[in-house]
Amino acid sequence: MVVGLIGGLAAVALKFLVHLMEDISRNISSHLPYHFIYVFLPALGILLTVVYIHLVNRDKIQRGIGNILVSIKRNRSNIKVNNVYSHLISSSLTVGFGGSSGLEAPIVCTGAAIGSNTGKFFKLSSYEKTLLLAAGTSAGIAAVFNSPIAGVLFSLELLIGEITIPTFIPLLIASATGVVVSKALYSKQLFHLVTEGWAMEALPFYILLGLLAGCTSVYISTVAGKLEKGIFVKQNRYVRAVAGGLLLGIIILLFPPLFGEGYYYLQQILNGNIQVITQQSLLNPWLHHPVAVLGFIALLVFMKIVAAGITIGAGGNGGTFAPTMFTGAFLGLFLAYGINLTGLVHLSTGNFIAVGMAGALSGVLHAPLTAIFLIAEITGGYVLFIPLMIVSAISYIMSRYFTPHNMYWHDLVHERNIHPDHDDDMLDAIAIDSVINTSYVAVNKNRSVKEFYKILSETQSNIFAVLDEGALDGVVLVDEVRRQLFLDDMENVTVADLMTVPPAIIDYGQSVNSVMRIFDQLDVWQLPVVKDGRFVGFISKSALLAKYREVFISQHKQADLFSH
Repeated sequence: MVVGLIGGLAAVALKFLVHLMEDISRNISSHLPYHFIYVFLPALGILLTVVYIHLVNRDKIQRGIGNILVSIKRNRSNIKVNNVYSHLISSSLTVGFGGSSGLEAPIVCTGAAIGSNTGKFFKLSSYEKTLLLAAGTSAGIAAVFNSPIAGVLFSLELLIGEITIPTFIPLLIASATGVVVSKALYSKQLFHLVTEGWAMEALPFYILLGLLAGCTSVYISTVAGKLEKGIFVKQNRYVRAVAGGLLLGIIILLFPPLFGEGYYYLQQILNGNIQVITQQSLLNPWLHHPVAVLGFIALLVFMKIVAAGITIGAGGNGGTFAPTMFTGAFLGLFLAYGINLTGLVHLSTGNFIAVGMAGALSGVLHAPLTAIFLIAEITGGYVLFIPLMIVSAISYIMSRYFTPHNMYWHDLVHERNIHPDHDDDMLDAIAIDSVINTSYVAVNKNRSVKEFYKILSETQSNIFAVLDEGALDGVVLVDEVRRQLFLDDMENVTVADLMTVPPAIIDYGQSVNSVMRIFDQLDVWQLPVVKDGRFVGFISKSALLAKYREVFISQHKQADLFSH
């Protein structure tokens, strides 16, 4: 409840700041021909964000949901305390001045930081900090969208990776608390979906929308992944911010709905005012024919994620959650508007906008349950539940086929060797110190075999370290010794003749997860460990498996609220 309360307050503050700044920006632009101020406002917002992050925050901010996953996997769910407030300031500057990204990733990072630091304050375990981190995230998402179930499912699908009752209940409490705070202090929604019951004759078109959403999801993940890594990378951060902001401003002059999150224009088309998306564009004189409007909608589908990538790649703070929803909404509008132009059948544009959003979210995030329940809660009912299920499932399957990991996990898996498997979490919870056997027997390579046999008879070890002034020369395996035990000519044989080079040497700084992978790849049971070039002991696969079992039992006890 504490984490949910603080997370809800953070979401309210962020929504209020951004809506205030967007209203000011839109009022300024309304007094200028063709809204030319749009060229400069995004550049100003991104520049101010970069100045804040560089000079005030000192680059301590951890941006993006990917960094939260790294904190869970590699840093025992510890997030720096400055992330509690730095995302609120930087993202409101970026999005409030027209940066074409979303607030959901910053509020997720803020909620995660609130949960993590609450756990640190009370000196909780790594597992409990992870649960509080997820609770803060759930509260933030729930408060932004007034969607408590979607907030819970977001954390379960994207952060924790499994759905269990012991984790579900605390997240539900935090999420509900966040929504109560949001409704009490700032009940204004980002947008309101007006939908109606679905018709059987529209079913084939929902299937088509699912296929299109799956393809679009792959496009979003690919383009966003490349652009967010940086644009104008050879320039310094300030030049990059100004150049990227001006480029974004020019794009917004052509496509005004790309300004900010885009929810204002989304609400307008949901209200049936489709012409508003073209009225402020420099292309407006050529957009009076319905087919031209359809082409403009198609361009918006492709350009939103480009604009979002430029915003983040230039140094702005935001996420791709809102751009994904925007893209899915306009994809649904494109299909319904286009089919309606043919006159063959009439489709509800509101329904297809809503379902398109779910399809895009499901494909990009690989989180179909979050997508389904988020749209169902925003629409205030479950009249579209069947189309939501169909489109989300098809989009998810297509996206998973072409991109096995969602956009947050893709770089972590391929560039940082961090995997979403739950087994990896438990292995990473094991300290390598706890599985190193430091009670080893060391021998010199010049020692005779007869002397070595005497040592062998006095110990139970089946592997011996051959050392030279603390450095590892090799190992002697008892299995290898047995093969030569009854040879006649053993008079001049030394330990060096029995010594073998180990198939791998473990570095003391390696993660236990990577050690287990080495054991599996080489099919061995014991390996030497070195620290700063000096031998420290052996690590065995059997000891590792026994420790894994301990951690598994411990985590399940912690997860059970009634086991204490």
